[in-house]
Amino acid sequence: MDVFEAIEKRHSYRGFFKDTPIPREDLIKIVQAGIQAPSGKNEQTTEFVVVDKKDLILEIAEIVQKPFIKTAQAIIACIVDPRPVFHGISFEVEDCSAAVENILLATTALGYATVWIDGNIRLEGRSEKISSLLKISSPQYVRIILPLGIPVEKGTQKEKKPVNERMWFNMYGA
Repeated sequence: MDVFEAIEKRHSYRGFFKDTPIPREDLIKIVQAGIQAPSGKNEQTTEFVVVDKKDLILEIAEIVQKPFIKTAQAIIACIVDPRPVFHGISFEVEDCSAAVENILLATTALGYATVWIDGNIRLEGRSEKISSLLKISSPQYVRIILPLGIPVEKGTQKEKKPVNERMWFNMYGA
């Protein structure tokens, strides 16, 4: 699948997953796509923990309180380092976001599904609990988790506004 097809087919999947393991080779390929993303000053402040042990997946699902996560065959945790890298500025959010987008596209291209979970884990100390479970030391922390697997149900991308409503040349709104 080429990149434009992956972009067109990528969707946020919040359904249950089939009980089919994901080969580690595919998980490595997916995370490698994230590693290839750009990062501020090429400091590469984003790292990953891939969880494929069922007991850890269930513990994370319990922390996040989303039943579909229990059926995930793996969870990719995006770990960020908030250290400043340019004139006192940290790029952990941007670096993680770029990496996660690449991961979303690679996941789609390989026939798997996932959803970007961020806001949920910023509530009620969930990120801290997951970080502790995965033995991540401060100041690094889990910013995003991506539960993945083969979807039980077919998903589709939500409709997007047409390009002429969201893009202009040379001047906003022109």
